[in-house]
Amino acid sequence: MALLSSDLSTRPIGVFDSGIGGLTVARAVSRVLPHERLVYFGDTAHLPYGDKSTAAIQAYAVKICDLLLKQQCKVILIACNSASAAAYELVREYVGSKARVLNVIDPIVAHVGQQYAGRTVGLIGTKQTVNSNVYRKKIDDLDAGVQLQSLATPLLAPMIEEGFFDNSIAGNVIETYLSNPALEGIEALVLACTHYPLIKQQIAAFYQGRAEVLDASDVVAAHVQRYLTENGLAARPGSAPPVHHFYVSDFTRSFEESTRIFFGQQVHLEHYPLWE
Repeated sequence: MALLSSDLSTRPIGVFDSGIGGLTVARAVSRVLPHERLVYFGDTAHLPYGDKSTAAIQAYAVKICDLLLKQQCKVILIACNSASAAAYELVREYVGSKARVLNVIDPIVAHVGQQYAGRTVGLIGTKQTVNSNVYRKKIDDLDAGVQLQSLATPLLAPMIEEGFFDNSIAGNVIETYLSNPALEGIEALVLACTHYPLIKQQIAAFYQGRAEVLDASDVVAAHVQRYLTENGLAARPGSAPPVHHFYVSDFTRSFEESTRIFFGQQVHLEHYPLWE
């Protein structure tokens, strides 16, 4: 068995999202695990997932997993809250023993339960994530006395995808959402969408220290690091840094620029349509 796990350790980590939001998670993962090779898939042809049906998201997720399994990924990380809510169980069943499957929701729920027991926590995300009630159910199951107050913020992800995250328009939209009575009296705010770390500074500026802003990408990256170590799947340091691979289901010029902003460096995107 030891032989198998040492063989698996050299395989890449697959990461997928509806677009570029998951790159905030991929970047955080590559920071804490600099020896791991990443294969990233952004389903740009179908973004945003936040307003798609559960059945549609499941269909996309399965097709993406086919590609990631072809690339021999040892772990598949669903770096999208909407897809984690809609397709995690199905993907785990579909992938079977071919790869381990992780999502972005469970690590955050565990973190909130440990750090904010008995306190009031706010959450913003897409309609799919908030309406699925997945966070509320999982946090209630912890029985840690966390009072969760959620608000769907559907304009934020498309706004960020379009590059509107550092100007007055973004500021007004963010302020309008955060002023909603649903988020009154919170002590922390969970950014339950992988796009939102890019507007974390504006959100933190709104709260001015009154509420802690929880960047899910760091929490998820720490979880992936722990998981690989505990399961003997972590890559050993190589002589050269790993070469990551990035796929998109629909290619646009602006997407390349946004990818650089999200991942923090220039990346080469390969076009891979899910359906011919």
